[in-house]
Amino acid sequence: MSEETPPDDAMRESDERAPAKEAAAPPTDRAGIEEDGPISESDALRSLASGGEESDAERAEALRAGAIADRIAERLNADASGIRVGTLALFNESVTFGGGFNSGGGRGPSASGGNATAQLTEAEIAEHTDLYVHPDRYDDALELLREHCLLVLTGAPGTGRTAAAVNLLAEAMALDGTAGGGVHRVLDVASIAAPGWEPPGKHSGCFAVVDGDDPAAVARGLTVALARLRSADAYLVLVGGPDLVAALSGPGGDGVARHQLGPVDPAVLLKRRVLGHGSDPDRCTELSLLLESTGALAALRERPMAAHAARLASVVTAGGDLAAEVARLRDPSEQVYTWFRSHHAPEAVAFALAVAVLEGSGYLTVADAAVSLRRALAPADDAPPDVRFRDRLEQEQPWIELVFPPAGTYGPPRLRFRSELVRHVVLTYAWTTLDGRRDAILQWLRNLLRHADVEVRAQAAVSAGVLARADLSYAVHRFVRSWASSTSWPVRQAAATTLGVAGSTPDTAEQVWELLFAWARGGHSAHERRLASTAANTVGGLFGRNAPERALDVLQAALDRGDDWGTLTPVAWGGVQLIHQGRAREVLAAYLKWSAPQDMSPIVLKALSAFVFAASTPWSSVSPDPAGPDGAVEGVPLLLSTLPRHRSDSAELWRRALARKPVQDNALIALRTWIDTYAKQCPGAPTALRTLVTDIARSPGKHRERLHWWLTKWATDPDVPSALAADLARSVER
Repeated sequence: MSEETPPDDAMRESDERAPAKEAAAPPTDRAGIEEDGPISESDALRSLASGGEESDAERAEALRAGAIADRIAERLNADASGIRVGTLALFNESVTFGGGFNSGGGRGPSASGGNATAQLTEAEIAEHTDLYVHPDRYDDALELLREHCLLVLTGAPGTGRTAAAVNLLAEAMALDGTAGGGVHRVLDVASIAAPGWEPPGKHSGCFAVVDGDDPAAVARGLTVALARLRSADAYLVLVGGPDLVAALSGPGGDGVARHQLGPVDPAVLLKRRVLGHGSDPDRCTELSLLLESTGALAALRERPMAAHAARLASVVTAGGDLAAEVARLRDPSEQVYTWFRSHHAPEAVAFALAVAVLEGSGYLTVADAAVSLRRALAPADDAPPDVRFRDRLEQEQPWIELVFPPAGTYGPPRLRFRSELVRHVVLTYAWTTLDGRRDAILQWLRNLLRHADVEVRAQAAVSAGVLARADLSYAVHRFVRSWASSTSWPVRQAAATTLGVAGSTPDTAEQVWELLFAWARGGHSAHERRLASTAANTVGGLFGRNAPERALDVLQAALDRGDDWGTLTPVAWGGVQLIHQGRAREVLAAYLKWSAPQDMSPIVLKALSAFVFAASTPWSSVSPDPAGPDGAVEGVPLLLSTLPRHRSDSAELWRRALARKPVQDNALIALRTWIDTYAKQCPGAPTALRTLVTDIARSPGKHRERLHWWLTKWATDPDVPSALAADLARSVER
């Protein structure tokens, strides 16, 4: 055999085109790939060599978004393991709110200056004061009240505002020696602003909750009310939220004392309610074990409101079923239903949904997204609204916390729900219940898919998947199909993520599989090929990793289209993604099965082309699992770094690829790149390559001659001689 001639005609043709020196050029007219009708073998192979019709940067960004989305989806599915998303356990009857003030059993309304008030009984005052836990800076609030007679106390409902007001009034009057005037609740809050308003009596104390009234109107009458209070040596505590504070910046607010109610550890409050002021060690230990074993402490971390702590304490003291009450408290359906029932303003809804979609993101990112959604929900506004979400968190969004970076570190504050279960239900409830806002939510999500921050795009795609779970058929026809057939690769990537999340529950998995098979088996139009591409992309992600056999069936259906080669690239990428997620054994077995006839049929050539593409694609830490499968080396094809693990299957696929035109050209390029480039970066690769070429050379036929010819050629290349190729050639000779 001549030193200048390969051992067979097929190799001679390859040599004339020198495939080992450079890859085939990408197609010059990419728009042709989008034409209807079958795609030719040559066009498909050129597309595969270039990685697809999208740019490298675009694909890298989309793959990174998909990898981030898979990690988010894994956490999301783990968090949701105890709830049924899409089937909310909403109440069919009225929902009661805890923590409110109940004046029943008191002396009833009394007329004082024509204003309705209710005086608290001694028992009611004792209920608030006997076991009271002072919040932070309570003494400051007491001093302000005694000095000014009128105190505006701000805090969210359920944080113990009423109890704080009663304690402040009772203590202030006791210190003055005037407790005989009693503590009263003002029932008609608006009456405080009336010219004829008077305190309930001399040396009395009163409080009013301003949440449901016009705070600006109340604030305008405070100057006169303050004078009447001082004249009667009486006290008034106004309880409210941010709206009341904002109103005080206008007329009537000058000189009014204000205090932000400090936090109370709900666990401390619960223990005080149960144990009283005693500190018996045995009882304390018994209660601590009960709270830990029933999940009560976790529930109070998620919903750290004084009202919830008091509610759990009452169950313990009554000997009730604490575990059942904790389960009810942690039930995200009840929490979400209750919140949406009392919050209708577009800014409140927009912020809750923005956190649900972008949970864990920085405050500024979430706030900007919320403003965009708020604008979509209330498009009549001409100017950007002066919405200060951060100032409204405690009052409107007590289920959300602003998490600051640890001391000594730098970074933006991030937003998240206190309960890991709430996010799913907020999204589903808003999608299925806020009928007039569905279009705005969907358009807002679609806009987020084009966000400059790849993590925002990933979060939006995952959230779309949560929405799709609620009614998959509706979602497919409403938005998923249009995303899946988009000409934009990142949007198709988002559709794949959406479908993967939507199908990750038992209720919807079979529907998603049926849809993917239908798309994979579709026709030859450009639109149908894009749907097949999205199907291949979907099964290459988390959804397919968890069911690799079915995923590979979808890839085979998408690939086996006779002389239409238009799906080769997306199927090859789907195989790479599965390999990179630890499914190499299953993928290689499938490629062996599909190429078993070893003839010139399209499915054989496509399967071998997909294998060579996988062998040529480096592994990157931009993957669902940043650590990668065992043996992964950054920048090295996983099929090389884990070669000993798949020795037999890899050798057989290399044999077939090196012997079959036109796959042979790219197979030679891939093998030489393994030898000259990747082997230097991968520990153990030279030894594994010696085993590989020896296994190939032992096969019957011309495999030994062919392999020896090319290894020798690369070893003696005058431009780039390869020492490892020379060593491998000697191994083949032996």
